[in-house]
Amino acid sequence: MSEHRRKPPQSPSGGRAAARRGGQQPPTPPPPGGRRAAGGPPPGDTPQAGGAYSSSSPSGGVGGGVGGGDEPQQPYEGRAAARRAAQGRGKGGRRRAAPGGGAAAGSASGPGGRGGRRPGKKRFIDYPRYGKVGWRHWMPSWRQVAALCVGFVGGLVGLIGIAYAMVSVPNENLAAQAQNNVYYWADGSQMIATGGEVNRQNITIDEIPQAMQNAVIAGENKTFETDRGIDPKGIARALVNMAKGGETQGGSTITQQYVKNTRLDQQQTLSRKFKELFISIKVGATMKKSEIMEGYLNTSYFGRGAYGIQAAARTYYGVDAIKLNPSQCAFLAALLKGPTYYDPAGNTSIDPIATAASNKKNSMIRWKDILDLEVKDKLMSATDRAKYTTYPMPDPVKQNAQMAGQIGYMVNLAKSYVINNKILTADQLAQGGYQIHTTFQKKKVDAMEAAVKKVQKQYIKPGGTHVVNGEDMDKYVQFGGASVNPSDGAIVAIYGGTDATKHFTNNADETGAQVGSTFKPYVLAAAMTYGVRDPSGPATQSVSERTLVSPDSVFSGKDNQLIDDYTGKPWVGYDKDNKPFQWRQPNDDGDDYGRVTLRVALDKSLNSPYVQLGQDVGTDKVHDAAISAGLVADASNGLDDYKNSVTYSIGTSSPSAIRMADGYATFDNQGRQNDPYSVSTVVHNGKQIYKHQLQTKVAFSPTVADTITGMLTDVVKKGTGTPAQLPDGRPAAGKTGTTDDNKSAWFDGYTPQLSTSIVMFRRDDQVHNGKQNSFLAMYGTGGAQKVHGDSFPAQIWKDYMSSAMAGQPKKDFEKPSEEIGKIIYGNVSSPTPAPPTTTPPTTTMTTPPTTPPTTPPSPTDSPTPSDTPTTPCTSIFGCPSSPTTSPTTSDTGGGSSTGTSSGSTNGNGNGGTGRGGTTSTQ
Repeated sequence: MSEHRRKPPQSPSGGRAAARRGGQQPPTPPPPGGRRAAGGPPPGDTPQAGGAYSSSSPSGGVGGGVGGGDEPQQPYEGRAAARRAAQGRGKGGRRRAAPGGGAAAGSASGPGGRGGRRPGKKRFIDYPRYGKVGWRHWMPSWRQVAALCVGFVGGLVGLIGIAYAMVSVPNENLAAQAQNNVYYWADGSQMIATGGEVNRQNITIDEIPQAMQNAVIAGENKTFETDRGIDPKGIARALVNMAKGGETQGGSTITQQYVKNTRLDQQQTLSRKFKELFISIKVGATMKKSEIMEGYLNTSYFGRGAYGIQAAARTYYGVDAIKLNPSQCAFLAALLKGPTYYDPAGNTSIDPIATAASNKKNSMIRWKDILDLEVKDKLMSATDRAKYTTYPMPDPVKQNAQMAGQIGYMVNLAKSYVINNKILTADQLAQGGYQIHTTFQKKKVDAMEAAVKKVQKQYIKPGGTHVVNGEDMDKYVQFGGASVNPSDGAIVAIYGGTDATKHFTNNADETGAQVGSTFKPYVLAAAMTYGVRDPSGPATQSVSERTLVSPDSVFSGKDNQLIDDYTGKPWVGYDKDNKPFQWRQPNDDGDDYGRVTLRVALDKSLNSPYVQLGQDVGTDKVHDAAISAGLVADASNGLDDYKNSVTYSIGTSSPSAIRMADGYATFDNQGRQNDPYSVSTVVHNGKQIYKHQLQTKVAFSPTVADTITGMLTDVVKKGTGTPAQLPDGRPAAGKTGTTDDNKSAWFDGYTPQLSTSIVMFRRDDQVHNGKQNSFLAMYGTGGAQKVHGDSFPAQIWKDYMSSAMAGQPKKDFEKPSEEIGKIIYGNVSSPTPAPPTTTPPTTTMTTPPTTPPTTPPSPTDSPTPSDTPTTPCTSIFGCPSSPTTSPTTSDTGGGSSTGTSSGSTNGNGNGGTGRGGTTSTQ
């Protein structure tokens, strides 16, 4: 074995044993230079010629030296040192190289390098970095960072160049190849193909008046002539909004809008936005401004099915585009902001707030602004501007003959559903190509229309003999209705009016007609779910502090009954002059009963017991129960505005027939609520893009719902609803409703399989003068002295339900599994004498008191009219939160309903001005 492979002898530094042996040897004097550097000679060695060292160690040993000399023996330093030496690390990791570039003692062979190692083969990309430790090992060098940045920018430029080369400029003629939207009945058969036909005729820029071009530039993009076709800030805003999950936004330049108009794929995605960006850049670089303007005005949607300026000119003014004057051009330019909200004809079928009055106001403001901007931007002289001060009212809407009858109402309801639920946008629907499967059942729709026509033919005869004080009481009579499947909320039938091409308001939707006593089941639901308040407790109480109410609880059924607050003290409201008054609730036709149970009061549709019950429970809880059942509060139906009202419990609000049918369906479905829907699926290009998902919510317990169903069944069996009894003895539950001054009448009811609501009222909704139309009294209508819910509405309900349920199995309603609540004694004395402080006065007064009670009611948190913290209530109907849109409950202070065809009504900011009695029965 060669000498250099022989195991070297141990030295004192080679472990404990070596240390012991070393301790037995004579000490070696340290080198004169102090501690040696790494790679220096061991103690006791002296340099020899040629750079070798000789050892004075007793163990001695001779080896080959450098240049032929003997290699000195190194002392053995233990196994750990040997392992380090084998790994090339030497002792203690990194060591300084031996003088002269030789190998360090105890290290691997090779000059320099980490721990004495020879550097590895250099890599093309030195990452992770060789020879670095810790975080420097992973930190790229500045050269690597620079190279990466240059490569990224170069690649990005290349991708942009490729994308730019691949996109092409728009072809406006291709955009005209839109498809129809096809609507289907629930059974899959086709209802109608409409909505996608394109009313457009492309014209050249020479046929587009300069006034129209100027109006668009002033209103949409004043830098059009100088910009490069894109707006970086607008794009950034749109992308940020999309990333946050907000509504998508379009480009802000005319060029970007032109590109968007010509894209057949209208999906709102980031990839589509980026593609449109590249197209806009290319359009701006390759097309003349006149060509862009021509394409934009030929492809823009102006509403009423009109695409392009030529179609818009013919649709709105009956002239060719070249004959439009600057004022008409400004009007049409205003439509580009969104015809849904700027067409003065209104678009309530898409959005209930887009009424004719609201849209006209929006349009007039925008029209004026555009003309003024033209002057500001020097596109029109002030002299010319002064010529156009009168708003250019467009022609009335021309209806599609295909939409006649009930078809138009159903199509508009389906369109409204997909737009309001963000399934599709209005632009996407207008582009067409969608197959929309509705929930409407043709046989049931036909049956409902036939039931209405039967009553109209038999009783309602305008121009006939039903005249009262010179007024034709059969004129302006309208009906509405809706039918809902309780198990899932599907709207299976509606009646929107006589003809969608002649009567534009869908009476199945909100009309502004108050619901009257059909609201009372929600009062019962609140009393059985939340309970009445403890008279000695605060206004806001938990359920544990309240008492759940039995339907056998007793209240006063007297006419003109003085109403108490929940503490037993007379309720106090304030008039418009902030003067306090008390409230006495009349019953319809002066019906006067003593002590009655809530069952009897519901059968006979007495008002005073339910107004008092609403106060004891709290009208805020009545409101909550109505919302839980399926009603929806908005700015026009009064559900929120009038929840402070003392008469809220007897139906001063005006939800739609659809929502009332759905609310009753919740009782029918044992307290399980499903939102009404009219579209089951939507298909585009063979792909299903929407499918309705059932989302059932628990509104009330089965015991509460079944108890109310039992009470409503008694109404049909022996109460005001007997005219609605079905001929085959099929179980039915329902409730009549009539409002003050006989201005609306309802019948809402259900069988175990179907819930239906019918409404009747009088109103001239053909007047389009900007004024809100009032509901008219129905004394003498149809030859009846007074129209109640048990008259024409109940007859329509009965005829329709008889036909709709034909062939269906006869089912019974579920019975309550247990008795609910306790028998309470509201504003009547109980068998056990109650403390005097909680016994309300029983004296019936013929006129409302004009002075407040000697002890004013304690402040409460409940939403009663006397509690409004900012503005004192000026009416028995509370303080509306949005007086400009809230419905009033009186024309002359008596609580009658007024309103417009859109459902917004004649509010004056205080919900009414008088103190007459609101009656709401049957």
